[in-house]
Amino acid sequence: MTTTPPDDALRPFLTAHHELLWKEADGFAADQAAPWAARVEKSPARADHRLAHRMAERRWFAVTVPREYGGLAAGHVSKVILIHRLARVSAAAAAILQATLIPVGALLGFATDEQKKYWLPQVAEGSLLLSIASTEPDAGGHIGGIETTATRRGRDWVITGSKSHIGNAGLAGAHLVIARTPGTPSTTRALTAFLVESGSEGLTVTDTPALGLRGFSAGRLDLDHVRVPDTHRIGEQGQGMAVAQSSSILYGRPNIAAISLGLHEAIVQITTTYLKNRPRYTSVLSDQPVVRDRIGDLDARLRAARALAYHAVHLLDRGLACDPELINSKYLGHRWAAQSARAAMELHGARALDAAYPLQRLWRDIQHTYPPAGTGEVQRLRLADHALGEEHAPWSVHPTAHAARPSADYLPSPA
Repeated sequence: MTTTPPDDALRPFLTAHHELLWKEADGFAADQAAPWAARVEKSPARADHRLAHRMAERRWFAVTVPREYGGLAAGHVSKVILIHRLARVSAAAAAILQATLIPVGALLGFATDEQKKYWLPQVAEGSLLLSIASTEPDAGGHIGGIETTATRRGRDWVITGSKSHIGNAGLAGAHLVIARTPGTPSTTRALTAFLVESGSEGLTVTDTPALGLRGFSAGRLDLDHVRVPDTHRIGEQGQGMAVAQSSSILYGRPNIAAISLGLHEAIVQITTTYLKNRPRYTSVLSDQPVVRDRIGDLDARLRAARALAYHAVHLLDRGLACDPELINSKYLGHRWAAQSARAAMELHGARALDAAYPLQRLWRDIQHTYPPAGTGEVQRLRLADHALGEEHAPWSVHPTAHAARPSADYLPSPA
């Protein structure tokens, strides 16, 4: 995978700081993520945490964290740059980064000043990775169907239940668990968020093998009467739905859009390289009109997905209402990348079925960007709400979104 500067079409969204970060991410992906990805592909059951430590050394897990807590204060465009450029080389590496950034967003939006001062510097220095534990074996991603319970016992809470498909399950030092708390009459106020440390008594963490994303720890949490101090409650009692929803919209959706985009770019690059070098008749496959037509389709989808992903987070960094754009970047970003992956498999013929050929890994990994942060059906329902004028107050201009705004030197100067 070659390193490339940003496309000119992206320059309206980028500052000089963004372009330096782009170059840094490309260099890291080539020098660190690529050899790591090759190792974990050969030994998918082996845990290799070295890449996470190297990302932590660069403070990438705190890319949106204010400088007062040791973060980069670089904003959402920077976050998308890092995930996008990593995903071109390894979607699993990008997934490690994005999975911690979601609960970091929850802390920025809902934690007290004391909690931020305690937790965020640990994230910034790389001594603590996080996960968000909302999905459950039976409820799936339906937040309102969460069955895990948290009951108050003096100064502590006792949490019991199970969480599944938890990104960074085996890496995280603490998990942001969304649990049902009794005594709240409203469904929207029935949930509360807690940070549960990995060494807590009664907590069992189990990695579960998946179709793709080899090297990424995704697993199950089982909580059997786990005691958590009230100081580990994030947000007020009954704010768990808001914690989960805001994190999903402001972080989860653009993060997954960025992974889809990186995979999409890699799919197009490997396919065009193959077609330009595959002999056919007196020339090569890419000279055939029917093949060129399909290459044009690949390029059209990639350009549209790239513009959507960066436009959405550019608006978010500027403090503008952009919930539908964030939703759409995730929805169409995955859909278009999956369409291109299918087309690439067909254009490669039997070559695509070679287990050692990278296209198979790209096809496997793109399947993982459909369910997180809401399936396609969920995204379409939310977009319908906006089209019909029935949407709720946008999270993108809510005070919780302001905490991750980039510092002044990352924002474009006024025209």
